[in-house]
Amino acid sequence: MVQYTTTVHATFEKVWHHLIYKIENPENFVPGISDVFVLEKNDDFVIRKMTVTTPDNTTTLTEKITFIPYKVRFLLVEHPKFEGYVDNDIKPISDDETEITFTINWKDKTTQSEINNFELVKNAVEKTKLYIEKN
Repeated sequence: MVQYTTTVHATFEKVWHHLIYKIENPENFVPGISDVFVLEKNDDFVIRKMTVTTPDNTTTLTEKITFIPYKVRFLLVEHPKFEGYVDNDIKPISDDETEITFTINWKDKTTQSEINNFELVKNAVEKTKLYIEKN
């Protein structure tokens, strides 16, 4: 498990709104995202398929996304190599500052070893922070 926390200079409500927006528009928040398709959507969850491109490869994955105040969970449903989930949690700090924490809990399907890519999580949080603060 890898976790990264930072402070976003935005209201708690604005950050929560953007995390919900991120479900259907992840390319604005996470590096390397393209070809996003919502396969199913209801009041309890969203099933999303998308492509992730890194310097090493391109992967198509499917996630089941749940959202309860104030946590969004991205559970891998189909991925060629990994299983697990990513949590996006927020909590208010002040009227115009919100703490945001991303936790990645992925394991390699074959070896069951945990993925400990701190830079991946940090980059996702920082890109999310920048997008929220600018929009």
